[in-house]
Amino acid sequence: QVQLVQSGGGSVQAGGSLTLSCTLSGRTFNMNAMGWFRQAPGKEREFVAGINWSNGNTAYADSVKGRFRIPGAAPKNAEYLQMNSLKPEDTAFYYCATGSHLSRVGREYDFWGQGSQVTVSS
Repeated sequence: QVQLVQSGGGSVQAGGSLTLSCTLSGRTFNMNAMGWFRQAPGKEREFVAGINWSNGNTAYADSVKGRFRIPGAAPKNAEYLQMNSLKPEDTAFYYCATGSHLSRVGREYDFWGQGSQVTVSS
């Protein structure tokens, strides 16, 4: 079993920055990737960003590319999502998830964090 605990998030004005963190514990040896997803009210969950810890490869949704970044320098038991130049349309509940491989599909991840609210005002 793997536990993920998120922190960070909050409210910020458009153009501002926030960093989300996700700490892992438990039997993480089979977990090779982390994905970040978000869900806005009335919308489906969508992939935001992810990292493959085995080779350091990262992936980003087109909507956040160039603004969001996974540093990738953290140890495997912690990961971060740096969010810059935030826009009102980034407002959503954000989740971290871990699994055996990097995927843009949420159901391919095995364990999920509890979520963090990010609100961006115009």
